[in-house]
Amino acid sequence: MIETDQAALDRAITGDTDGFRVLVERYSHPLFRLAYRMTGNENDADDIVQESFLRAWRSLSNYDGRASFSTWVYRIAANCALDLLRTRRRRGVGEDLDDHPHLESGSPGPDSHTFGGEVQRRLTLAMAALSAQERTAFVLRHHEELSIDEISSTLGVSREAAKHSVFRAVQKLRRALQPVMG
Repeated sequence: MIETDQAALDRAITGDTDGFRVLVERYSHPLFRLAYRMTGNENDADDIVQESFLRAWRSLSNYDGRASFSTWVYRIAANCALDLLRTRRRRGVGEDLDDHPHLESGSPGPDSHTFGGEVQRRLTLAMAALSAQERTAFVLRHHEELSIDEISSTLGVSREAAKHSVFRAVQKLRRALQPVMG
């Protein structure tokens, strides 16, 4: 029988590392996906996942249960990723566009490959141009499939602000892809 998040969390709160290990195993991959989509870099995503679980472990006594564990740990990971992106921006370190995943073309023809490369290039640039909140909201909604309420809770913003961030991100990405999508 699979242990629920709450049961594992209850054990972890009492200091049971096996209870916390259950949560780490359950959420490592989803947090990695989130961090990778926000940073475009596997090493950064690994670091963010580790830092997120370290912060979660240290903050278990502060977990108040208002949000589900998944929302709480997503918020920690999103904040870790945002911290990294802000630090890079302050230092003037740009993103390496080669670190971003490329879309695979379904057709082997050169025209299709060129078109796919242009779409990916524009998408990468457009994602990098989004604000940290817009990018996070977009990734949470369209890649992690979180509800607006979950995004609101994860980002610590109102429901309307979460909706607006997703909307702005989609509008900016559409505008960036308009020239190649027709």
